[in-house]
Amino acid sequence: MFLGDVIKEYREKNKLSMRDFAKRCNLSHTYIAALEKNIDSRTGKPIAPTLEAVKSISKGLNISIDELLKVLDDEQEFIVNNFNNEQNSAVVLIYGTIPAGIPMECIEEIIDTEEISSDMLKGNKQYFGLKIKGNSMYPEYLDGDTIILEKVNDCESGQDVVVMVNGNDGTFKRLFKNESGIILQPLNPEFQPMVYTNEQIEKLPIRIIGKVVELRRKK
Repeated sequence: MFLGDVIKEYREKNKLSMRDFAKRCNLSHTYIAALEKNIDSRTGKPIAPTLEAVKSISKGLNISIDELLKVLDDEQEFIVNNFNNEQNSAVVLIYGTIPAGIPMECIEEIIDTEEISSDMLKGNKQYFGLKIKGNSMYPEYLDGDTIILEKVNDCESGQDVVVMVNGNDGTFKRLFKNESGIILQPLNPEFQPMVYTNEQIEKLPIRIIGKVVELRRKK
């Protein structure tokens, strides 16, 4: 389902004109019309809503961005990965909290969004964000920081990565490789490194899901 389909369905159900709905979202009715047609009149291609537009529309629909993206199903990646040509940016979803200490289930729900340069999307690269919880990666990373990660299944030794352990438990560490396996090294000396053999990597399993490309810290 496209974003325009959601809007139209909501308008018809609540007997709202296009102008009335546009006012609720603080957007122009011509923009809402373009969304419902799913055509950008300037390019003739499917319209790529901006981050601010999606936020405004979610408020107009009286649902959260998380709920809206779930309704869109397969169109979610279209909304998230398309960027605002004028601002030259792309939207990254920020998920739950990621532990920076004892491994625990990490991805819970979409809690926020961040913008990145659209240049980062070249080569069909994909990104996601996670919020750090804990201080095992102190002092480089602090509790509450947001990290932007590129989706990868491998990395160079010495890179900071999010790793899934036992299939569904995530931890954020600096990964070092050797002939016998890997070491997940915390930066805080108060925490012990996590060492896994090649056999454990296969059996548990242990897999890399993303490497850090940016750190976002709110002052």
